[in-house]
Amino acid sequence: MATLNVGNYETANTLETFGFLPKMSATEIQAQIAYIIANGWTPAIEHEHPNNAFDYYWTMWKLPFFGEENMGNVLAELEACHRAFPDHHVRLTGYDNYTQSQGSCFVVYEGRT
Repeated sequence: MATLNVGNYETANTLETFGFLPKMSATEIQAQIAYIIANGWTPAIEHEHPNNAFDYYWTMWKLPFFGEENMGNVLAELEACHRAFPDHHVRLTGYDNYTQSQGSCFVVYEGRT
């Protein structure tokens, strides 16, 4: 009986969809924020310590930014969250009010373990 060499497809722990890709540049992060705003989605910032990132719901940084249309405000809040919690992962989520789901979610800053 011949054996089929399937390979080892172990699942790697990633923080989100873009986790399989190289780290995003500042320009790429700004493009993602622009996409969230252009779609009318609500930006929300969350953070969590790397030790808890896969076991707990992440803590929200302030309330979601309902109706936000200024990319600079979102970038400033991302940086403020990162300054307040430099060891935490910080991610941005774009909530789609129409489908009541996450339209986008990605880690902007990775914390230190």
